[in-house]
Amino acid sequence: MQNRIKILFVCHGNICRSPMAEFILKDMAASRGIADRLEVASAATSYEEIGNPVYPPARAELARHGIDCRGKKARKLRKDDFETFDYLIAMEGYNLRNIRREFGDALAQRVTLLLDYTECPGDIDDPWYTREFDTAYRQIEEGCRGLLAHIEAGHEI
Repeated sequence: MQNRIKILFVCHGNICRSPMAEFILKDMAASRGIADRLEVASAATSYEEIGNPVYPPARAELARHGIDCRGKKARKLRKDDFETFDYLIAMEGYNLRNIRREFGDALAQRVTLLLDYTECPGDIDDPWYTREFDTAYRQIEEGCRGLLAHIEAGHEI
C-alpha cells in the first residue's frame, strides 16, 4: 500500500475556510472510496482563534451539505508541518504573506492557493467579513475537486 497523501489547508484563523476545505475534501474522498489514501487537516496563520471550534455559520454551511465538523478545534501552523504534509494549501494571498513573514520564502514556496487547482485561480474571500459562506463553500468545493483531479492525474492515488 502506498503512503497516505497528506494535505494541510491554511487560512487566517482556522475557523472558517480551512476547516471547510478540510471537511469538504474528507467528504469527497469518502464518497470516492479513497478516504484511506488521504490525511487531511487544517491550520491557522494566526494565534487568535487557537482552540476554538469551527465558526457557527461555517459549521451551518457544512451541515447544509450533510458534512459534520464536530470536534474540530483551530490550531496554529507549525514549522514541522512543512515536513509532515505533501500539500500545504492556503485560501488567499494574505495567508501566503503571513506564512512568508513567519517561516521565510523557502518554506512559503511550498504553499499553493486552493483556487490554483481550478480554471479561475485567485483568492477565496474570508466569509468572516463577507458573510458569504455559501460562496466560500462553492469556491472551496471547486478547489477541492481540482485538487483531487491534480492528485489523480499525477497517479498519487
